[in-house]
Amino acid sequence: MLADLFSGAGAEWIDMSYSYDERAVFWPTAQPFELEVVSAGITEGGYYYAANNFCLAEHGGTHFDAPIHFAEGKHTSEQVPIDRLVGPAVVVDVSAVAESDPDYQVDVDDLEAWEAEHGRIPDGAILLLNTGWGSRWPDPERFLGTARTGPEAIPELHFPGLHRDAAQWLVDNRRMDALGIDTPSIDYGQSTLFESHRILYAENIPAFENVAALDRLPATGAYVIALPMKIAGGSGGPLRIVGVLPGSPMR
Repeated sequence: MLADLFSGAGAEWIDMSYSYDERAVFWPTAQPFELEVVSAGITEGGYYYAANNFCLAEHGGTHFDAPIHFAEGKHTSEQVPIDRLVGPAVVVDVSAVAESDPDYQVDVDDLEAWEAEHGRIPDGAILLLNTGWGSRWPDPERFLGTARTGPEAIPELHFPGLHRDAAQWLVDNRRMDALGIDTPSIDYGQSTLFESHRILYAENIPAFENVAALDRLPATGAYVIALPMKIAGGSGGPLRIVGVLPGSPMR
């Protein structure tokens, strides 16, 4: 698969990660991104040198959820097999309905409608849910539903997610490798039990959150490479995720 992608002419690479900076959106109770400049200038030796320290929560910006995040005893960040982080993309677009319903949950009907048009979700797929929320980044009030921080902000969260019944249907009936979404969480903003997290992670299915540029991927035909920071014992971490659209075959 990879050989076919990279041997063609005109393959298009799509950056699906947001940059980490002072605008990066984090969960209201999480440590936001902070960059400390250690050095940026000409040294006594006459050469330029730059170095920084940074601090952030595991779960903020475009990031990866290891199954341990909501499933005791399941994979930590470094234990997730790499082959679960790369694969053919399946993009389910619910942006039209989510535009008028910020609490929309992708349900089994959405998945079955996608399959009716495009065929069965293939084994080993990376399922990506395009809710249209990328157009709201990085405005926290529009993206999260609130610009407040701290525990008092949690009840004010409003954004789409995956319905628990759809998560269970995927576990019971399909064999996807990972799930990604363009919102802060695979569960919708008003969730208090995080059932979709728990259902998927119990099966060691990792997830990607705050994924960018999903509107640039077709429903089928793209390939995803998602490489998170390898944190020993981690429950997640920053993620660099890219999509590849194959070009025309070489002749």
